[in-house]
Amino acid sequence: MTERLVVIGNGMASLRFLERLTEAAPGRFDVTCVGAEPVAAYNRVLLSSLLGGEVDEAACTFRGLDWYAEHGITLVTGAPATAIDTAERIVRVGEGLVLPYDKLVLAVGSVPIRLPKPGMDLPGVITFRDLADVAAIRRAAVTGAKAIVIGGGLLGLEAAVGLARLGVETTLLHVMDRLMERQLDHAAAALVREAMEARGVRVMLQADTAAVEGDGKVERLILANGTILPADLVVMSVGVRPSTALAASAGLAVGRGIRVDDTMATSVPGIYALGECAEHRGQTYGLVEPAYEQAEVLARHLCGVEAAYAGTSLATSLKVSGLPVFSAGAVDVPEGAEAVTWSDPASGLYRKLVIDGDRLIGAVFVGDVAEQGWCKTLIRTGDTLGPDDRDDLMFGRPVSPEIPAPQPLAA
Repeated sequence: MTERLVVIGNGMASLRFLERLTEAAPGRFDVTCVGAEPVAAYNRVLLSSLLGGEVDEAACTFRGLDWYAEHGITLVTGAPATAIDTAERIVRVGEGLVLPYDKLVLAVGSVPIRLPKPGMDLPGVITFRDLADVAAIRRAAVTGAKAIVIGGGLLGLEAAVGLARLGVETTLLHVMDRLMERQLDHAAAALVREAMEARGVRVMLQADTAAVEGDGKVERLILANGTILPADLVVMSVGVRPSTALAASAGLAVGRGIRVDDTMATSVPGIYALGECAEHRGQTYGLVEPAYEQAEVLARHLCGVEAAYAGTSLATSLKVSGLPVFSAGAVDVPEGAEAVTWSDPASGLYRKLVIDGDRLIGAVFVGDVAEQGWCKTLIRTGDTLGPDDRDDLMFGRPVSPEIPAPQPLAA
């Protein structure tokens, strides 16, 4: 008999899993996919470009509804799963839909964090996480509006750049002493800050938000040092938390995320989890690459092919205001290791290699990221650096001159 497979969540991780599963074993499972959002899976990576008007919503779409139908997948949108009964093996969805399952996959993602400060529930305080958030931000970003983005991580930078593209007066607040402190050292972060400011984003570091105030809507933001910043819109981008409530209520083991083993199996037989909601070996991930690797492993496992997820060596590659940035492995230099750096601030170029003995354990590039793939491979595999590798990683591999083709002898 065909096994009934229910997938809760229709984000990027869920779609990659469904793609790999239907490629490997078409027709093996009777698949139903449930998504809380009213549309099918889309590219969240493009949300800042959508916010800034660089792309339209159609450009963010991965698969049309016809793809799900052609692959025998029943897609339910706009209906969040509300309960899982592990004894009866059913999922309750929306206002009365009941889905029986033989196998269940949780790909429920994460929820945005709101600072526990006064005024965070005022109209005009918006998170930056999905299409609905983008639409709400665009509605509030009217001519003459003043916007404040809280959070100097990747999503915060993207939100600020998107708002600046709309012509909105934008201030970015970050409580730490540098932007993207998990991915960048001080020198690299300074270049990113310059790029942000060149695009019209005011950056304030070590800026601790105390409260948001206003009469029925956002009017100002108060910093811990007493500074008052006028605001019509506050975008909250201070991180995400794995979505675990549904799993916890069903009795699954939960820590920071839904705990899974190397096959992405949870503590309850027949139930799996992947993506931002999953906790593997004590680690949760908020990036696309680990979610895709987990999706590959789970698809293979459910098709009876031996597969195991061993964790992901994190790397970040992006463009901040048009400035290419790459970071992988160690950013700060651990004891016993060394840093090799090259900097040309006037050109917006910076490279840092973190080397432990004869192995590359970290890299930060700004402005020119041509060697990023090589760096990721070296960090992931732990391969020994060759005698010329340091120079080649720092300055690029030398290009061999073209040898002219032999000319025919004159008659």
